[in-house]
Amino acid sequence: MKIKNGFELRDVCGENIIIAHGVENIDFTKVITLNESAAYLWKKVEGRDFTESELVDALLDEYEVERPQAEADVKALVASWQNAGLVEA
Repeated sequence: MKIKNGFELRDVCGENIIIAHGVENIDFTKVITLNESAAYLWKKVEGRDFTESELVDALLDEYEVERPQAEADVKALVASWQNAGLVEA
């Protein structure tokens, strides 16, 4: 999968916010914020194809978390990115 073109992570007043570029991506009804670990993963895969397995490995490399928890967290994160229309297969 890959982050869709037109989305960018920005720090806005200390918050990790996803900014949409282009008319087709703009939806003023919601603001997408990422916590520290989700923003870390976004930065790791921005601009390239990635798999859930790569995200799990990145979490394990950066944070003290057990593999089952990292897998569950990544699965939930990817689902939320898909539901928000941020990634494509």
